[in-house]
Amino acid sequence: MGASDATLGILLLVVVAILFWVISAYNKLVRGRNRVREAWSGIDVQLRRRASLVPNLVETVRGYAAHERGVFDEVARARGALHQAGGAAAAAGANTALSQALGHLLAVAEAYPQLRASETFTGLQRDLGDAEDKIAFARQFYNRNVLDFNTRVESFPGNLIASTLRFLPAEYFETADEGRAEVTVGFSAAPRERTTETSPPSP
Repeated sequence: MGASDATLGILLLVVVAILFWVISAYNKLVRGRNRVREAWSGIDVQLRRRASLVPNLVETVRGYAAHERGVFDEVARARGALHQAGGAAAAAGANTALSQALGHLLAVAEAYPQLRASETFTGLQRDLGDAEDKIAFARQFYNRNVLDFNTRVESFPGNLIASTLRFLPAEYFETADEGRAEVTVGFSAAPRERTTETSPPSP
């Protein structure tokens, strides 16, 4: 009888230990998922802020280069794709496409010294650069949290709990393969080949 009681006691301790381990593993997964969501909100805020600046920038450039309709359409499509992107991977691709479209837009602006000197244009360009810097910092913070969370989800024995309770790996927010770096909005891009020349409006 004593041996049976001892065996039962050991089994009970094992069950309790497993239960505590399951609870601990589950709580760590929940905390990790919440950190990823919080970090993503930081990126989302800056993406929305950046996108909100685009229409004013387009209208400012349009006042000097109304004939560059193709560039304006490209920017509008890229901005719309960013708004509709679902998930970090899709948003990262749309954000890169928007950066490239803005690069084309600003390459057009490079041909108009009066535009480049205007306070409205320089202010918008400065605000866009600030948003890009904040997106870059937020991306680093987000991806670190994704790495920690995904390590828990994919590593043994935590993956047993994750797969059972449907904790899926989170998506990274990555830039395009080209240099794995944020496309900086500026005047570094070469001007597009122009087919029509229009004189800038008088100040």
